[in-house]
Amino acid sequence: MSESIEHDGSFRKNAWLVPLSCLVVGGALLGISTNLAKYASEISLTPLAFLFWSITGAAVILFVVALLRQELPPLNARSFEYYFVAALVSAAGSNLIFFSAIPHVGAGFVALIIALPPLLTYLGALALGMERFQAVRAFGVAAALAGAGVLAARKFSAPDASVLWILIALCGPVLLAIGNLYRTLRWPKGASPNALAPGMLIAAVILLGTTSLLPDFSLIVPLGEFLPLGLIILQAFIFAGQFQLLFLLQKTGGPVLLSLLGSVGAVVGVPVAVFLQGEAPPDGLILGAVLIAIGVALVTWGGMRKMT
Repeated sequence: MSESIEHDGSFRKNAWLVPLSCLVVGGALLGISTNLAKYASEISLTPLAFLFWSITGAAVILFVVALLRQELPPLNARSFEYYFVAALVSAAGSNLIFFSAIPHVGAGFVALIIALPPLLTYLGALALGMERFQAVRAFGVAAALAGAGVLAARKFSAPDASVLWILIALCGPVLLAIGNLYRTLRWPKGASPNALAPGMLIAAVILLGTTSLLPDFSLIVPLGEFLPLGLIILQAFIFAGQFQLLFLLQKTGGPVLLSLLGSVGAVVGVPVAVFLQGEAPPDGLILGAVLIAIGVALVTWGGMRKMT
């Protein structure tokens, strides 16, 4: 009996390791993804084409994984609603906004504003009774938001700022926050993360394919060189890992911890944009990055206390 109690206590103390690992790795993939989107625009890949074919590849990868694990996406009315709404706010809509805005505002700025959803997610979770108020986590969310806010405010004040595209880009975090809450509230009963991730991506492919029917939207990929196709394949694997970890983190860590994916993505994505893509460092980068790091640490610590 005592061994069982000790084992259970050890499991609870280490239960935070899975969501923390998902947060760090998933956030890193998110930061890399934003930089690949900028590079795609430089080699004549349109945002819609790059996103559509990358998500198509990711959907195939995760569907094969689900097939091998015998955890196929459930097929019923509730699941179809989940797939398409989650796809709209979490994959198709938000990423199309970000990928379209990157050529105008830069990969570094987009990586930073993806750190904005925590406050919206936390406030929504409190209002819906999904979270109890915890001072440590609330302060952490506020710190992460303040860090992203410092960087966004400096971007607005830049002389060459594209205000329209900045405003369009800021709509993306709102969709992400809605998606964080929706996926938790409407999670189909008994479904596993391995089954839901490919279902959502398949729905995203359908939504993006429908978008291509509109004027001035194209799915054409230049095939004269290997580079565009190679970049799509790389992004497909990154999306597969990113969305698989997103669903696992959703299940193990909850919507508030999940919303910090963007904060981790900012810490990774901005240095990549500056040092590898030659973008000018955003004004206020050091202060913003420190606040975001403090926020991630506090929310994670609060989550560890809650789980143990």
